Order: sequence, then C-alpha cells, then structure tokens
Amino acid sequence: MPTDYTLVLTAALGRLDHNAAHAASKAIGHGLHWLEPGTAAEAPVGQDGLAARDAVREALKDLAVDVNVLPGTGRRKQLLVADMDSTIIGCECIDEIADVAGLKPQVAAITERAMRGELPFEEALKARVALLKGLPEATLETVFRERVRLNPGARTLVQTMAANGAYTALVSGGFTYFTSRVAEAAGFATHRANELGIAAGLLTGAVAEPILGRDAKRETLEGLAQFRGLSLSETIAVGDGANDLAMIERAGLSAAYRAKPVLKAAAQIHLDHSDLTALLYVQGYRSGELVN
Repeated sequence: MPTDYTLVLTAALGRLDHNAAHAASKAIGHGLHWLEPGTAAEAPVGQDGLAARDAVREALKDLAVDVNVLPGTGRRKQLLVADMDSTIIGCECIDEIADVAGLKPQVAAITERAMRGELPFEEALKARVALLKGLPEATLETVFRERVRLNPGARTLVQTMAANGAYTALVSGGFTYFTSRVAEAAGFATHRANELGIAAGLLTGAVAEPILGRDAKRETLEGLAQFRGLSLSETIAVGDGANDLAMIERAGLSAAYRAKPVLKAAAQIHLDHSDLTALLYVQGYRSGELVN
C-alpha cells in the first residue's frame, strides 16, 4: 500500500516562530499542528513526503529549523539505541583524555578520520589508545567530572521513552568507564562499550578484544530487538559518525545528530539545529508528555 507521510519541524526552543510556520504551511498548502509552540510542529503530507520535505526545506533554508518526514503510522518506537560520544554527550571522551595528557592533536586527528569513514574503526581505536599508554587511571575521573556533559534533551529523550515502555541502550565505541556513568546520568537501561587496559593504576595502551565497533552496534540493535520480541520497524537509532552506519541502516527510524556527511547520507532524520527532544517530537510526542 502507498505510504502516507508526516512532516515534522523542530528547532531550538523558541526558534520555530509563526513566520517560519507560515512559510512551511504555504509550501505544503495547509496548516501545521503544534507539538510544542515555538519548538515543534507537524503536518500530514500524504504520499509525496519527500517532495513536501524538500519544498519546506527550501522555504526555510535560511532558518535554523530541522525539516524531516517519516511514515505517519508506527511512529512511536519501543527500542532506542544511541551512540554516546558527540551524540548523547557533547565531547569525544578519548580526545579529552588525550587533551589532559597533552596529546589531543595527534589523537583528535585520528578520531576525525575515523568518524569520516577514512579509517577502519578498530584500527583507529587501537592507534589512539596506544598513544595513552602510561597515563594515570585517575585521568579518567578527571575527564568525566570536568568535561563530560549530557547534550541538551538527552535525559528527556531517554526518560520519556522509558516512561512509555521503550527499552533504552547506550552503545559506544568508547569505553565502559564512561558509558556506565553516562547511562546512569541519562537513565539508560543498559550500556555497552570497550574495556580499557589498566594495570597498577596506569593505562596499558591496549583495549580488550573483541573491539566493539560498527558491526557490534548493529548486532546490539538486532539482538535487543529480538530479545524483546520487537521488529526492527519498532526501533530507533541515533548517532553522528561512520561507526554508527551499520545500526543506522538497520533501525526502523534512523537519526543523524550533528552528524558527519557519511552518516547524514544514510539516516532518515537529520538534526542539525534541534536538541535531542526532537527525536520525541518526530515520534509524535507532545510537550505535555515529556518526562524531565
């Protein structure tokens, strides 16, 4: 059967004003329904979803508004799988560890190449961790305490989906030292990541095998869906870099948050301006349903 689509507009708090809404309405030929005044609105656009999206993106091209379309049915998902670094939190933990050690330029350069898809993730991770050999374990606590912060809307996204019966998982190519703490802060039900080698209070420069990378993220999404008796159409995945590609390609709804071009090209939902609560509005949640 042909699919009927829903257009969703989201922006930072107060940035989706009535002028923007009017321009969007004119582009699609009818009005919008507010999900959160000034922040999110939606409209049914029939079977020409992509054409409607492109017309509204053109109409709002000079504004900081995200314009997305998705099928109008089955919008609320029952499994959330999220990347951590630069998605749920605002930094790359390994780069921050390196910064404390005075090695950030070398490590960040490898990180950037890996996120663009220019280096295999496993190779890049081993190379970066090797540069950290001999660093005191206490550095990890310093980085978490001073530099790791949840991105705006992250906790609301996780808490709201959980309150509505969804299972939530934080899956990272980073390290369990950070995912365990970030998962607790945001309210994720589970977390998976890599294990840093530590001996006598110092980083060994190694990471435990097997390395959790692109394929492991996909396998986590598929495995959790199967365990919970869900179809992949009932899942949502969000990330920002090449390491998230495999899970993005398998999720029922995929989102690119402030993402690299390689991931944006594969994701259904693009969030370049909105915070992470946009992933709730995309699913049809209204402001009064959000859990903070």
